Amino acid sequence: MAALSAAKNVVERDHPLAMNDDRPLTNSTVYAGSMVVFNSSGHIAAASTATGLIPAGIATETKTNSGSAGSVNVSIRQGVFKFENSSAGDAIAIAEIGDDCYIVDDQTVAKTNGGSTRSVAGKVIDVVSDGVFVLVGLAV
Repeated sequence: MAALSAAKNVVERDHPLAMNDDRPLTNSTVYAGSMVVFNSSGHIAAASTATGLIPAGIATETKTNSGSAGSVNVSIRQGVFKFENSSAGDAIAIAEIGDDCYIVDDQTVAKTNGGSTRSVAGKVIDVVSDGVFVLVGLAV
């Protein structure tokens, strides 16, 4: 899957610790429905293949920060969300429920860390025919 280039409706499952928050955005654009992370500076950025990222949740709005990092806030939500499943040997199967999964891009998760090139996205909660439900965010 490729990273998002527009807002996307994301499916959410109820979770008792799900919550909304406003956080400072790095100098970039995030799309509503995209998985977001805390980067090394503590700002929100779109999830991508990289190490050292901390899963934050999903963006609940499309927001662009064309100024300095942190000068604009974006609304995020932590909880259980359905993401695209990776492919081939990195596809997540039902046997991986309870395991960590890894960030491929802002809408895709994988079974492996890609040879230590990917950060953890969260815990696999369920695997369905059209995606993977992942528990993502600091409070969850």
